[in-house]
Amino acid sequence: MNKKLPSVYAVPIEKTLHNNKEVFKSTEEGTRESRVDRKEIQEIFNSKTHVYKTRVKITTRNEIKEVDVVGETQNALLTLSGETIPLDVIIDIKKV
Repeated sequence: MNKKLPSVYAVPIEKTLHNNKEVFKSTEEGTRESRVDRKEIQEIFNSKTHVYKTRVKITTRNEIKEVDVVGETQNALLTLSGETIPLDVIIDIKKV
């Protein structure tokens, strides 16, 4: 049962179309653009001194703070105080 599809006539376009919009998108996050490397975070959690928590100094886009890091998800760090810090906002992380 092969059904023949109806034929379709495509009208040729002979004029210039101007129905597109020009898009420009920019994000300015400050002067520091480098993100924290996943390897740095793994070194903190795999160190011999990390038993349950590790005190770290985290530099984000908006602030610098010291927190006790207890775990991580695929896209965030978990702190002892219950705070979730997304990895995409972390610029630098250092052990204290």
